[in-house]
Amino acid sequence: MKILVTGFEPFGGEAINPAQQIVESLPETISGAQVVKKIVPCVFGEAIKQVRQAMEQERPDIVVCIGQSGGRQAICPERVAINLRDARIPDNRGNQPVDEPVFAQGENAYFSTLPIKAMVQAIRQEGIPAQVSNTAGTYVCNDLMYGLLYHIHHSFPTIRGGFVHVPYATCQVVDKPGTPSLSVPEMIKGITAALGACMENAQDVHTAEGAEH
Repeated sequence: MKILVTGFEPFGGEAINPAQQIVESLPETISGAQVVKKIVPCVFGEAIKQVRQAMEQERPDIVVCIGQSGGRQAICPERVAINLRDARIPDNRGNQPVDEPVFAQGENAYFSTLPIKAMVQAIRQEGIPAQVSNTAGTYVCNDLMYGLLYHIHHSFPTIRGGFVHVPYATCQVVDKPGTPSLSVPEMIKGITAALGACMENAQDVHTAEGAEH
């Protein structure tokens, strides 16, 4: 068994991206599965291209992409990606698409095929905040999640995949009073637990994790 885990490089003027630090620090094996690690650029379309190439080369059983969403209070497995690019800020190559589809012929949305509720439970069991998220935004994180699920739907039907957002690292909020964060070691521990849940749950658990917003 093999898990491909990806993380983004820093973006938006930040010196670090905890997603990158998490991925680079993960164990080499989790629940008996080999962990393949890849860092991708925060660039519309290019991240999708590189992840698809890694899928073709590695033929993983599971793909989990990780990105940062500053301001969140918990580690958030994402439920759904939408077919929309609407960038609040430019990506790392200066692209700032507005109201554009990710794939013109794609579905309006694709749902994660990971056991997202089991992942949340596993993270919480480690004493780390976690919750299901129902929006991956409209920036490069959503772009990559949508692209991953598009390619799974069209070309890799045996692969399970999805996306997880993480908060700011503690060192990133020194000059952001009141902004929630987690330490990188906590996030590594939480993501490791989440990946273990992916391996151990072919089907998701049936439990309430809904939200009003």
